[in-house]
Amino acid sequence: MAKVLITGAAGFIGFHLSKLLVQAGHDITGIDTLNDYYDVNLKMDRLNILKALPGFRFLATSICEKEDLDKLFKEQQFTYVINLAAQAGVRYSIDKPLKYIDSNLIGFINILEACRNYPVKHLIFASSSSVYGANRQIPFSTSQSTDHPLSLYGATKKANEMMAHSYAAMYNIPCTGLRFFTVYGPYGRPDMAYFSFTKNIVEGKTIQVFNEGKMMRDFTYIDDITSAISLLLDKPPVPNTTRMDDSNFSPAESYAPYHIYNIGNNQPVSLLHFIEVLEQLIGKTAVKEFLPMQKGDMEQTFADIADLHATIGYRPHTSIEQGLGEFVKWYKAYYLV
Repeated sequence: MAKVLITGAAGFIGFHLSKLLVQAGHDITGIDTLNDYYDVNLKMDRLNILKALPGFRFLATSICEKEDLDKLFKEQQFTYVINLAAQAGVRYSIDKPLKYIDSNLIGFINILEACRNYPVKHLIFASSSSVYGANRQIPFSTSQSTDHPLSLYGATKKANEMMAHSYAAMYNIPCTGLRFFTVYGPYGRPDMAYFSFTKNIVEGKTIQVFNEGKMMRDFTYIDDITSAISLLLDKPPVPNTTRMDDSNFSPAESYAPYHIYNIGNNQPVSLLHFIEVLEQLIGKTAVKEFLPMQKGDMEQTFADIADLHATIGYRPHTSIEQGLGEFVKWYKAYYLV
């Protein structure tokens, strides 16, 4: 049994991961601000499920509250920290940029400082496929440069990776960054396309299909994500000491205890096929409005997961038909019954 802090525990990934790790016997502390970026009732329903599980405790606070965070680290002496708290959303970053600075940058430096002052065996933090930005080489590999993000959200996630590396190098904090690729599933985020598509198709409303539907996404089912994180927990990165005199490290590795992984499905799906699967599962045809590409969006995402497979044997097992089937079943039970 390990003592684990999960930030953003009432969020989509945080909820599923907290449940998995509690059931595996770990002592989980979850924190969350329960902000109103999307439906607070959904966050509370997730949280109520977690609160009923022995081994889970919750604290309503923010990673931006440095004093609260330091006090918590001092009291609990965590073995592992998983930082999932962040202001999410590419399009929202166009309208509310300062929210991303507060949570994604100031909040993350507070996490790093707490891990420095109250050492942990492993810090795992959420990055994003958005860091690949203008990259055209497919599939996206962690060996590629990520110097051209297309959104402020992507830029803050790139900054998180650099901040974590500096702390790994200076203070020997083992840090693993995970570039998530379009995570979906039951209890998912209402701001995500698959969620709003389902809602609008069920209600007979128009769905907005950007870039005329000419988009590909590496949709990754939530269970594939959480199982991978659980396997990584006790595999902190170690310094690559075999190349100390070589300055040409891949961006994913380092002489410091630091590593970056893609965590995706490795099977991109066209947006139009994705919509067709939803239509079949719901039993209704979508009313589509085709629109140009939005600012900050990427035409295609496709994760090279070879490195993660080499480390933990990671292979996603959930097809888009299976995953969306589970989501639609949950959606109908949650909203329509």
